[in-house]
Amino acid sequence: MVANGDALDISTQYDAILILDFGSQYSHLITRRIRSLGIYCEMQACTFKLSELKFKPKGVILSGGPNSVFDADAPHADQALWNLGVPILGICYGLQEVAYKLGGEVAPCEHREYGSATVSVTEKSALFEGLGDSLDVWMSHGDQLSRLPTDFRIIANTRTAPLAAIENTAARIFGIQFHPEVTHTPRGTQLLSNFAKTICGCKPTWTMESFVDKEVERIRQLVGPTAQVVGAVSGGVDSTVAAVLMKRAIGDRFHAILVDNGVMRWKECETVKATLQEKLGINLVVADAAELFLGRLKGVIDPEKKRKIIGLSFIEIFEQEASRIDEELASHGESKIQYLLQGTLYPDVIESISFKGPSATIKTHHNVGGLPEKLKMKIIEPLRELFKDEVRALGSILGVDEELIWRHPFPGPGLAIRILGEVTPSQVEIARKADKILIEEIRTAELYKNISQAFCVLLPVLAVGVMGDQRTYEQVIAIRCVETTDFMTADWYPFPYDVLKRISGRITNEVRGVNRVVYDVSSKPPATIEWE
Repeated sequence: MVANGDALDISTQYDAILILDFGSQYSHLITRRIRSLGIYCEMQACTFKLSELKFKPKGVILSGGPNSVFDADAPHADQALWNLGVPILGICYGLQEVAYKLGGEVAPCEHREYGSATVSVTEKSALFEGLGDSLDVWMSHGDQLSRLPTDFRIIANTRTAPLAAIENTAARIFGIQFHPEVTHTPRGTQLLSNFAKTICGCKPTWTMESFVDKEVERIRQLVGPTAQVVGAVSGGVDSTVAAVLMKRAIGDRFHAILVDNGVMRWKECETVKATLQEKLGINLVVADAAELFLGRLKGVIDPEKKRKIIGLSFIEIFEQEASRIDEELASHGESKIQYLLQGTLYPDVIESISFKGPSATIKTHHNVGGLPEKLKMKIIEPLRELFKDEVRALGSILGVDEELIWRHPFPGPGLAIRILGEVTPSQVEIARKADKILIEEIRTAELYKNISQAFCVLLPVLAVGVMGDQRTYEQVIAIRCVETTDFMTADWYPFPYDVLKRISGRITNEVRGVNRVVYDVSSKPPATIEWE
């Protein structure tokens, strides 16, 4: 069966902070802020049994959450937390958990508090060092402390929350009612730095330079001197960086496979081949399966069916190519493929371990799913601990071109989920040309790096138009461009009107079959980034 490799836990090699997630929509931001300080951290569900933890954290942060701490079904941390002997910081619900467990009381607010507030620092504390006598913060709570826990003191308050921040100096346990992890708390990162660096004593040694050497050595120990590794590549930054890292670790024993599914971007296969094979020297096989994929997609409209067809077809082709490589290796007396490289990132890990559990299935994940059990490979995930910006930094260190490092994400099902309705060769051609124009224009306007993801969606509707003296009845392209730091939430990008006008003009003039262009101004949530 496909199983995880017995990797050395990277968290044992750095000073680390443990974050316990109580279900807040902001929990992942705590992780991002701590990582940005050069300090390694991991997030686990609040119910995680600390006896299963593979490393000794230098501090623990308890996140916010939507529950009331006194409810019968409210989540609570493992009792072993209070015996770890390391500093603890409770944020919002985390503060209330501290109070609930250590002799304080929590009660509903007279009025729920959501939005900006000003915290007044009333006592000197290492937590507020360098932040002055007051700071602007973001509140989001319906309950608050009504009585201090045993041996705690108040260190800050607000007009409506007299116990806005508390501290047990001897036990090094802190609690704050506000959220320092969000951008609406401008100096929140400094507060988190005070906790992680000053109070916990973490050294900021988490850098991509240090990660490269340690990860290369980890891969070599894991894979050994003879085993072969295979992995799918798409031309995106994640799979490219993972492939380059694997190449550095084991050389030509890594084999990359690119499956042309017929719904890729303009000249995608040529670009990937030139980058990976010719420039970076990676063993690459390009499997041309466009005709097979498009044939199986004929007449299919439902987006979930599209994904399943593409996913299963991908597995079929990938398996064929992996078997062929295995046979070729055997013919030369070399070891068989034993490992499968995957470009899993930390946001995917966070999603799977969240206290709330994996999110409701809004749609099948864009990336292709697991491979069949009969392949009998172990999974190796060198980017598993990294966020997207860390992957980009890693790629730069590994010598990957900047243009590729900053390339926008592209879903595994490709243009098939950006063509609403049936996917046909002619529809693919329209979507591909429109997408090419969009990307060209935002690059020309030097906006590409300002936008996190940009693409065109071909809508299954016809609109009346006029071209020359002729009435037209043609298709509509929707442009989708978003700004985001983590792809968990996103805002639509505020395009300069002149650029949007130029894009629209080029698409309607150059792409036959399109006479109307619209711009999607939906944020995530409530919308998703992709349309299908």
